[in-house]
Amino acid sequence: MRDRLVARRTSVINQIRAFLLERGISFRKGPASLRRQMPEILENADEKLSPGMRRLLDFLWQEWKGLQAQIESLNTDLEQIASSDPSCVRLQQIPGVGPLVSTAVVSAIGNGAAFKRGREFAAWLGLVPRQWSTGGKTKLLGISKRGNPYLRKMFIHGARAAVLRVKRESSTLGKWMSGLETRAARNSEVCRRIGDENTVKRRA
Repeated sequence: MRDRLVARRTSVINQIRAFLLERGISFRKGPASLRRQMPEILENADEKLSPGMRRLLDFLWQEWKGLQAQIESLNTDLEQIASSDPSCVRLQQIPGVGPLVSTAVVSAIGNGAAFKRGREFAAWLGLVPRQWSTGGKTKLLGISKRGNPYLRKMFIHGARAAVLRVKRESSTLGKWMSGLETRAARNSEVCRRIGDENTVKRRA
C-alpha cells in the first residue's frame, strides 16, 4: 500500500513539473525544491499563470500533501512494528536493512525457515544470475528478476545505501566491498552483497 502511494505521489509531482515547465518554470531535480516553492507559485501573480491553471496546480498540490500525510502515517506504523518485533530488530542489524525492508521480509517469509542460507533467499528473490548452459558450458547472464519484485527492489535500494555508507576501513564488510569493487561493476557488487552476506538468517 505504501509503495502504491509513493508511486502515485511521484506521478502527481511529475504532472506538476510538466505543467510548470510548459510555462517556462523549472526546478532542480528532486521534490524538495518544488515542495518549498509551491505555495509561492500559487500566490505569485508575476508567474503569469491563468486562473484555470492555478486551480489545476492547487488541486494537484492538495493531492500531493494528502498523499504525503498518508505515507508518513504508514512510515510511523512500520517503524513501530519494526521496533517491537524481535525478528525485525535482528534483521535491522544488517547494513542497509531498515524498518521498510525488515517488515517486508518478515511479512513475506516469516522466520525464514524455508531457506538454509542467504544465497537461497537471493535466488528466491531473483537476485542471482540466470544461467544459459549447453554442451557442458555454463554462461551466466543478468539477474533472473524472479520472485517478489517489491522485496527485490527494497533490497537493492538497501544494498546501494550500504555500499555508500558502510565505513570501508573499519569493518570486514567494508573491506570485502572495496575488494569486490575493484573487480566488479557497482550493480554487480550490490546484487552479490545481497546474495553472499547474511541478508536473511534462519533464526530471524
